Amino acid sequence: MPPDPSDAQVYLAIALRLGAALGIGGLIGLERSYRGRPAGFRTHALVCLSTSLLMLVTVYEGMWFPEVAQGRITLDPTRMAQGIMTGIGFLGAGVIIKDGLTVRGLTTAASIWITAAIGILIGIGFFFPALLATALTFVALSGFRWIETRMPVQFYAHFTVRFERGAAMPEPEMRRLLAEQGFTIANLNYRLDADVGFFEYRMVIRSQRAAAAGALAETLKQMPQIREFRVAPTGD
Repeated sequence: MPPDPSDAQVYLAIALRLGAALGIGGLIGLERSYRGRPAGFRTHALVCLSTSLLMLVTVYEGMWFPEVAQGRITLDPTRMAQGIMTGIGFLGAGVIIKDGLTVRGLTTAASIWITAAIGILIGIGFFFPALLATALTFVALSGFRWIETRMPVQFYAHFTVRFERGAAMPEPEMRRLLAEQGFTIANLNYRLDADVGFFEYRMVIRSQRAAAAGALAETLKQMPQIREFRVAPTGD
């Protein structure tokens, strides 16, 4: 039996599915945000919500196209959705910006994707999940941002520091300096350019305090042997 559009349990089931998708996606994203990864809390929540939303098109197709429920017509609505979402994928990729080792714009790309999914449901007349998804999207973008700014996270940053070739700070001293500023090193790379004459450390550093980056920058500014440095926080 196809679902009855007047059945309140159907709408409750839709609400539970979308709410569960938002919650589970956000839970996975929390772990990613804590680790300082570019695709974090809101991005995962929106992606999970949008995919769940699109699956409702097939599960409840009898509600938005009664002829299917009566057996007079056979539809494959997923073909159109696939084409739309493929095109939206290219649009979303256009707002993702890679600045050095930092990636930004992932949440905007996810919001474009969920907006496309909502548009599909509006287009087929499946208004209840579309409106509910719209409300949940605002929860993810605004409400989750409030949570994200207040939850404890590890601060990650790409750190590059350059010295004259003959005046490079020894690695143990560099590690000690970072430890004094509240940082630990996640990974460390080295670069030597004999033609230009510089030695460079490149690393990912982490701290429990985002404010530590400013303190580190002030300390490095006072060191005349440093030719150049950069501290670039990760995140979306």
